[in-house]
Amino acid sequence: MPSTSPRTIDTSFVDDLIPNVALQFLDRVEKSPDSEAYRFPRGESWESVTWRDTGAEVSRLAAGLLALGIEMEQRVGIASNTRYEWILADLAIMCAGAATTTVYPSTNAEDTAYILSDSECRVVFAEDDEQIAKLQERKAELPHLLKVVTFEGAADGDWIIGMDELAKLGEEYLADHPDVIKEKAEAIRPDQLATLIYTSGTTGRPKGVRLRHRSWVYEGAAIQAQDILTEDDLQFLWLPMAHSFGKVLLSTQLACGFATAVDGRVDKIVDNLGVVKPTFMGAAPRIFEKAHGRIVTMQQAEGGLKEKLFNKAFEVGIEVDRRKREGTSVPLLLGVQHALFDRLVFSKIRDRFGGRVRFFISGAAALNRDIAEWFHAAGILILEGYGLTESSAGSFVNHPDGYKFGTVGPTVPGTEVKLGEGDEILIKGPGIMDGYHNLPEETAKTLTDDGWLRTGDKGSLDEEGFLTITGRIKELFKTSGGKYIAPPAIESKFKAICPYASQFVVFGNERNFCVALITLDSDAMAGWAEENGMAGASYSEIVGSDAVQQMVGGFVDELNSRLNRWETIKKWELLDHDLSVESGELTPSMKVKRNVVEDNYKDKIDAFYA
Repeated sequence: MPSTSPRTIDTSFVDDLIPNVALQFLDRVEKSPDSEAYRFPRGESWESVTWRDTGAEVSRLAAGLLALGIEMEQRVGIASNTRYEWILADLAIMCAGAATTTVYPSTNAEDTAYILSDSECRVVFAEDDEQIAKLQERKAELPHLLKVVTFEGAADGDWIIGMDELAKLGEEYLADHPDVIKEKAEAIRPDQLATLIYTSGTTGRPKGVRLRHRSWVYEGAAIQAQDILTEDDLQFLWLPMAHSFGKVLLSTQLACGFATAVDGRVDKIVDNLGVVKPTFMGAAPRIFEKAHGRIVTMQQAEGGLKEKLFNKAFEVGIEVDRRKREGTSVPLLLGVQHALFDRLVFSKIRDRFGGRVRFFISGAAALNRDIAEWFHAAGILILEGYGLTESSAGSFVNHPDGYKFGTVGPTVPGTEVKLGEGDEILIKGPGIMDGYHNLPEETAKTLTDDGWLRTGDKGSLDEEGFLTITGRIKELFKTSGGKYIAPPAIESKFKAICPYASQFVVFGNERNFCVALITLDSDAMAGWAEENGMAGASYSEIVGSDAVQQMVGGFVDELNSRLNRWETIKKWELLDHDLSVESGELTPSMKVKRNVVEDNYKDKIDAFYA
């Protein structure tokens, strides 16, 4: 079993970083020209390209941007789901010396226009007609936008052109300037702007986080220095590339040289894992919660001997895993049972994820410890990490050879941490942002004079430097009885208990008890309905039924049995619909906008206390 101590890693690499992402990419192409770089779906099959192929395509697109007049540090937007073309566009932008502005494809037209206007984007890569329509609708608000390049939308030959046309412009430009890409790459300074990522936030307009070339190069080099990943690994990438978690995995790929299979269709994740058979994948906790819930409910539906076998397997697996992690012996009979259950139960769960996963990396939100231990009992390791967009995503991560469940690990090499007032987590290092775009006052509030990032998160550090996130400072509230409550901790416990849960949002600030609004996962409830005589019923009919109300009540009772008295949920209500990004109640990375939910359901919450 792994050590629970962080490994000592030489941090001298920080003083010898490649100057920028463009050179990092060109260096990878030169080192591994004939190795697989990416694979992506084409119809019903997967197409593979080498680093040489990717390098040639990126050079053409970068030269095409230069032919359009793009200059150093000018912004170029990408509004698209995760796909191979997103990566090509991003690399081309940086190889041209420009800076990528990311836009979630789910962003509405008003916020899309604000982001592109605030960043003064000159060109935008738009995935399809849906993204193009947003730009056309708000064209008057985008005076800096000269050209739209679409991946698969309709081009008009004027304002909107296709990727092939941009590549053709690039080929013509390269014919006259054959060394221009290398010359541009060598001219990019380490502190030059590489990416503007607009955080969705919970109130007001999105804020543009300015991240430098050096930050991304450092993030990849810091993972490489830990020997976590090698050229022999295969990543499956579905994460939104507009999010810093997705971007940091690209930087890691350039540093380590492994291949990446790319497909951003969330509904295809499980199917793709079975086909691609990756060795690792990054994901938000919601993916693991859904997978856990799906597997558990499928076994419950089987019932009888199969369900008993499944439950006994995890009872044994969790006990064996606990003993191994604590360094205590496993009795012979328990070991024999575990080997049998591994063959009958756990191996089948691993096969659902392709059968070759060495580990998953969880980030973007807190992962419930019980879920991490459940997966580990089945032989699937989930390494939790932590970071913010403002810290280029990767600031802490557990290591395959040194991890502690319930923590986000120690800092990555070259990053420092300390706890400030109220145990606020403060981070310092090469990954920290340059500041917020056009917002000097917000920047001053977030960055100290000596370069520490105020995260807004509350935490604790153990004697070995492993960080535990104990709550979001702004989300902590105090009951009228004077007790402090950390809602995310309660919410994640419920999701680990209830396999049907989607969202569980706790309230109780300055009230005398805690209450919750609950939503259930529509896919899981459709399965429940099939098994319980409600096939074909609407979501609202299903969750409004007495059977579901009683079932959820049982899970709330179980949750309360695990909480301190002052934390227990006294009243709750099942909503007749799920929270969504479109309603503004979730961020694109699936975090709950607590204040929006509280405003939207103020009457329901007040009624709990009437």
